[in-house]
Amino acid sequence: MELCIDFGGTEIKLAVIDDARVLASGRIPVEGGAADLAAAAVEARRLLAETARGADAVGIAVPGVVDPATGRMLHANAKYDFLRDFDLNGWSLREFELSAVVENDARAALVGETSTGSAAGERDAVLVTLGTGIGTAALINGIPLRGRTGHAGILGGHVTIDIDGPVCPCGNIGCGEALASSRTLREAGDVKMSDIFASDAHADVRDGFLHVWGAVVTTLVHSYDPAVVILSGGILRAGAAVREPIETYVGAHLWPSMTAPRFVVPPEPELAVARGLSVLARTTPSPATHSQEDQ
Repeated sequence: MELCIDFGGTEIKLAVIDDARVLASGRIPVEGGAADLAAAAVEARRLLAETARGADAVGIAVPGVVDPATGRMLHANAKYDFLRDFDLNGWSLREFELSAVVENDARAALVGETSTGSAAGERDAVLVTLGTGIGTAALINGIPLRGRTGHAGILGGHVTIDIDGPVCPCGNIGCGEALASSRTLREAGDVKMSDIFASDAHADVRDGFLHVWGAVVTTLVHSYDPAVVILSGGILRAGAAVREPIETYVGAHLWPSMTAPRFVVPPEPELAVARGLSVLARTTPSPATHSQEDQ
């Protein structure tokens, strides 16, 4: 049985999962400080008590780059800056007497969708989460792409779409995320992401966003050659209004000899990260295990 903790953008989502079944779940608001850790621990113990069983493993997802060697977050946005280089594995040992597997949230979501979710059984896949930013992850031959320092596959929102575009907070120029995200809308005014798909009142903004997202996904398909592209995030509640234009764009701009991937939209995206953490917690040696084996 796995205790799964997802440090999300606005909520910390928790679940206790056994054999792919969610036995208990909960969520608490993010305050943006160390108190979030204490609140997460209290909620986790409540859920474990609700199941009347102890966890066998812990998985933790964070919205940032995770060092694959140490499990510590190398970079995060301002809200979770307090977790940068924080020993989440040590925190789990103290709170639950269990080591933790720590993973980037988009990568965990991809594992969840390709294990028991919308793309179950697929071994070559890309996930793109559209929302506050643009989160991405890639799976090649059944293995989540991590790279030497944990950055591989998750920076798809930071490919340059416009070489004359604005400076992105990441430091790059004209990133997809700098051009088409809810963060972009906040900087431009009071329009919300849901507003631009609710009517034609913001058709120019909507069409511009879809164009950028199509370009981002095309680059990911060219880079990783997936059999399936998983489109996720709150804006996908708009369904075909988002998926179809992106799929059409990719089809029109794909390298001629490539086979177009199929596109899926998860029916339960809120469970993807927890499902992925459950799989990773069961199958991945934690940093503590690595340390013991290396001694």
